[in-house]
Amino acid sequence: MIPTAQDTEKPAGDLPRHRGAQTGTGYRHLLLYGAALVSVVLATVLWHQVGPESTTFPEAWNIGIRGPIDQFQSWVIGNRADHPAFLYFFNPIKTTVDNSLRAIETLLRWLPWPIHFLLLYALAYRARGHRVAISSVVGLLLMGLFGLWDASMTTFTLIFFSVFVALLIGIPLGIAAARYPRLEAFVRPLLDAMQTMPAFVYLIPVVLFFGLARTPSVIATVIYALPPAIRLTTLGIRQVDVHVLEAANAFGATPWQKLLRVQLPLALPSILLGVNQTIMMALGIVVIAALIGAGGLGQEVIEGLQRLRVGQALEAGLAIVLMAIIFDRVSYGFSQSSSHPTSSGSPQRPTHLFANLRENIPPTLYNFVYWSTVTLFVLTLILVDFDSGLLRGFPEAWRFSIREPVDIAVRWMRDNLYQIGDLPIGTGPFSDWLIIYLLNPLRKLLLQQLPWPLVILAFSIIAYHAGGRRVALFTACSLLALGVLGLWEESMDTLSQVLVAVFFAVAFGVPLGVWAARNDTVAWLLRPILDFLQTIPTFVYLVPVIMLFNVGRVPGVIASVLYAIPPVIRLTNLGIRQVPAATVEAATLFGSTDGQILRKVQLPLARASIMLGINQTVMMVLAMVIIAGLVGGGALGFEAVTGLARNELGRGIEAGLAIVLLAMILDRVTQGWAGQQEIRE
Repeated sequence: MIPTAQDTEKPAGDLPRHRGAQTGTGYRHLLLYGAALVSVVLATVLWHQVGPESTTFPEAWNIGIRGPIDQFQSWVIGNRADHPAFLYFFNPIKTTVDNSLRAIETLLRWLPWPIHFLLLYALAYRARGHRVAISSVVGLLLMGLFGLWDASMTTFTLIFFSVFVALLIGIPLGIAAARYPRLEAFVRPLLDAMQTMPAFVYLIPVVLFFGLARTPSVIATVIYALPPAIRLTTLGIRQVDVHVLEAANAFGATPWQKLLRVQLPLALPSILLGVNQTIMMALGIVVIAALIGAGGLGQEVIEGLQRLRVGQALEAGLAIVLMAIIFDRVSYGFSQSSSHPTSSGSPQRPTHLFANLRENIPPTLYNFVYWSTVTLFVLTLILVDFDSGLLRGFPEAWRFSIREPVDIAVRWMRDNLYQIGDLPIGTGPFSDWLIIYLLNPLRKLLLQQLPWPLVILAFSIIAYHAGGRRVALFTACSLLALGVLGLWEESMDTLSQVLVAVFFAVAFGVPLGVWAARNDTVAWLLRPILDFLQTIPTFVYLVPVIMLFNVGRVPGVIASVLYAIPPVIRLTNLGIRQVPAATVEAATLFGSTDGQILRKVQLPLARASIMLGINQTVMMVLAMVIIAGLVGGGALGFEAVTGLARNELGRGIEAGLAIVLLAMILDRVTQGWAGQQEIRE
């Protein structure tokens, strides 16, 4: 093909301008950073001439929102009994939610336990086949064997009802956002804030309006789990092929007919994936909700944490993990089966021994026979057990506990691993090293050695380099707001812990991700470990590390690394594996060694994926460091926990706002770096 004049002129006209723009931008960045560095050095010298007390944020600038919020709390407490807002809004919601939870839980405990296994097997089989069905039943069986049947039913009730309400709100709102761009533009920043806000923060305001027990737990869970339902519903509706909609218009379909018969069926895989993510996020707040009286498995974890009973906490944590795996596999199975239609237009079904017979039966008739058989078995079991009630409640004689062996193992590790002999190795020396050489120096740098304006300037420069002027301005204003809230010292303490934990997570996660990408055996071995680390409740991490490292900041940092390392490993592995094979082959033909291919080809091309993994790691570390406030981590986590425990709403709200601001700063900066890498590629 002969190029046209337009084709030949475009590169000639664009290339010099692009290079010039790059050169000019590079010079501007160099001048900016040079000027900023000189300013920082001069300002630091001058500032320290004034005195060390100038490094603290001025107390006179504290706007003092704690007082008005506490006054509002007192007003709410004094008017709960007779104010119309409570009589006709909050109290009816609380009563409805509480009655619904009681009805569902009563039904679950009334049903004979074999029915739970039968229904779970039938549902899981319809989703993914025999293998997932059997593994799901085994998971439910282990919950009973651990002696956690009633607690599991309580947790299941909370999750089921919360997810139902979240979907009842999220799916219609997602549909409306897909149809009305202005609504989506209004909802998007709210969803961003909801996703960056740690789950702990949701509990503080809902407790004020709904009190303790399970109703505020449901409200907090719904808010926390709502964003994926809205986002993935909107995405699914918008991804419907335009030509399909044009064909529907040509046949005279009304907007409602297009929505119900075209858009929703085609968007079903994305919507079901949103259901899957909503369930997983709801399970992530189970333990946190136990702090305000939700009960269930979360209460078992909290009691194990408070009494330092690692076995009890681990059993309950494993039960939550098993429940999460069951929910994940079943819901993901339905989303996958709906996204792979067969030639007849019906969803693919799991293969089984009677697959050939099944293919000759109409889907409607097969579904009727299948669920009629399941219903018949259920009714038979209920009628057989109606008078005796012997099958209600899991048999206590089948109890199988791992508490004592786990507690013995943890005590042995505490006594023998804290310091190994006379050598300077063990969890104790490592804890001392972490405090003396990393945590304390970094906190001292941010609070005592650098004046607070220079801290704001330094982080604004980093933000400018990552995301431009808007991110830099947002970072500067947010950091200033931390001081204005009166939480500058606590915020810098939290930031120092986050930075140390992220450093270790990235230092270990990226090499492990690279190793997994270049060795399938390593990837296979890491997969179940990462699944376990991502599904285990965050509180469970704290129990063993407390036993090994005592209370304080170190357990929070160690637990944060364990909790946050999976994303950076997975996304590093994914990014390197997605490098085109042709690119790697070309580098090999030019004589590059494995190390050169990794450093000069795979890592640069996978940089965007790696940065996205670091972004997720930062957010997970921040959430975990906040929870570590329960075990002596101090800083913002301690403020939030204390505000919730002592019913000091102003203190809790101040800490919650500071947590949100810190989370949004770190999120914007790391997202900016990831976006830069995508643009460069």
